[in-house]
Amino acid sequence: HLLGRLASVLAKELLNGQHVVCVRTEDINISGSLYRNKLKYAAFRRKKMNSNPRRGLYHYRSPAKILWRTIRGMVPHKTARGAAALDRLKSYEGMPHPYDRKKKMVIPACLKVLRLRPERKFCRLGDLSKEVGWKQSDVVDRLETQRKVKCEAFHKKKTAAIKERKEALAKVKVSAEDQKILEAAGYA
Repeated sequence: HLLGRLASVLAKELLNGQHVVCVRTEDINISGSLYRNKLKYAAFRRKKMNSNPRRGLYHYRSPAKILWRTIRGMVPHKTARGAAALDRLKSYEGMPHPYDRKKKMVIPACLKVLRLRPERKFCRLGDLSKEVGWKQSDVVDRLETQRKVKCEAFHKKKTAAIKERKEALAKVKVSAEDQKILEAAGYA
């Protein structure tokens, strides 16, 4: 997904009352080369409160927080409605426990392959974060490789079970009187 497009769609969903959980935020794409995006982030990092920098303009480094801040810019977050909308958003690097077992979805309008011309440059949000000071990229990568191995095993087991069930259903023979009972119940 492309960062800005994803953020705008999610912002609208959140304002409409939908709860949204974003996983694997480190794999979000940004159009433009990594070098260009690093320059943009450096310009953003220079902006600070003159009198006391600890008070204002926090420059988040992690991909989940960068996505969260991008969405915050598209939501009226200083009103009660906007604050409530932001509370409905959760974003994570990798795929933490409850969400690795849940069904996920993509947003076609935000996919890089559908929205960015093939010759255009792009970069990953995780790479940008690592360059500007995010320190957990190695940990997330390690956990993600472990999760992918587990998911692959689960998928193979599931497909094998589905195949076995199909074969069993094809082999089964039902007597004529049982067939009548099934048809009467609506299982023809």
